[in-house]
Amino acid sequence: MSSSCIEEVSVRDNEWYRIANEMLSRAGITLNGPNPFDIQVKNPDFFKRVLQEGSLGLGESYMDGWWECERLDIFFTKVLRAGLENQLPHHFKDTLRIAAARLVNLQSKKRAWIVGKEHYDLGNDLFSRMLDKHMQYSCGYWKDATNLSDAQDAKLKMICEKLQLKPGMKLLDIGCGWGGLAEFAARHYGVSVFGVTISAEQQRMAQARCEGLDVTILLQDYRDLNEQFDRIVSVGMFEHVGPKNYATYFEVADRNLKPDGIFLLHTIGSKKTDNNVDPWINKYIFPNGCLPSVRQIADASEPHFVMEDWHNFGADYDKTLMAWYERFLAAWPEIEGNYSERFKRMFSYYLNACAGLSGRVIFNSGRLFSAGALSTVCEFLAKINPVNAGFSYFQLSLLAHRCD
Repeated sequence: MSSSCIEEVSVRDNEWYRIANEMLSRAGITLNGPNPFDIQVKNPDFFKRVLQEGSLGLGESYMDGWWECERLDIFFTKVLRAGLENQLPHHFKDTLRIAAARLVNLQSKKRAWIVGKEHYDLGNDLFSRMLDKHMQYSCGYWKDATNLSDAQDAKLKMICEKLQLKPGMKLLDIGCGWGGLAEFAARHYGVSVFGVTISAEQQRMAQARCEGLDVTILLQDYRDLNEQFDRIVSVGMFEHVGPKNYATYFEVADRNLKPDGIFLLHTIGSKKTDNNVDPWINKYIFPNGCLPSVRQIADASEPHFVMEDWHNFGADYDKTLMAWYERFLAAWPEIEGNYSERFKRMFSYYLNACAGLSGRVIFNSGRLFSAGALSTVCEFLAKINPVNAGFSYFQLSLLAHRCD
């Protein structure tokens, strides 16, 4: 057996190998091939493990060093475009989890804190090196940007301009993260910001970076909010709300927003309604997370809001993720003492897998075309309006008024 990859002759007659090789060839991927998106297999049990355990087996076998790939992002794009994920089996535990998700509120108040402890509390040393100066853990806006810092600056400015922030306004930031948006809005637009997070590490850094500004950061569930604000913003948090809580989420936003207020929601979304979560992502990255569909957002928000602007910049997520990946690798020598090699492989797999998903997004003339599940990073801008009207018009963005 080679130290770099298994020799094909050692598994040529293996049925697991034959099936895996046939499936990957449909995506244009060659086992132990020369292309950067080809995979180099180091353990012959890889084939059986993946075919029996599906995406969980694929991710865990990579973490265990059973296979390598120079360009994981391209590998995932090719696999997903070929629809191979639909041909992999669901592990029995995954089947039970999917069934439970339909019966149990996985994002209840008690369960909601899990993702804060298991992901966002991984360590500020990691995120402060991987992210930009504003600590933005969401898609940047790359229209006129050439680097991550400029892309995140542009995203924050765009959010504040869409919210029409003015000095003296009160802004609620639901899922405020490390306080980057709160600091930016308070410093550059003179608003008073109230941010909530479920991560103790995020709260600690947010309070430090916003010291001296009119910013309050609380460790609190969004459902406990009961105060009036001129504007509400939520960036990269809705993915943790869960289908059983979508209606409640918009009820909370409505309850806390003044009658003439504006609400902006920035989220990753799915092109179709599918409450199933990738088992590997659920286990290792975002426990109990779920990507909302356009229909789910519309249905849950309809009793409370109407869309004023629908802005899709999903193609920018690939650039953002790969920028994070480059910074993560560059920072690894500084932080590796705090993490294992398996963690490094896990985080690399996560960033590249998500980049591969976002690489399939096409948005053209106000219509979305995509080959698979993850379709868009979008911003949903809505405001309370007493005027009784329907959708005004459709262009590259979607504007509308609320029906009361």
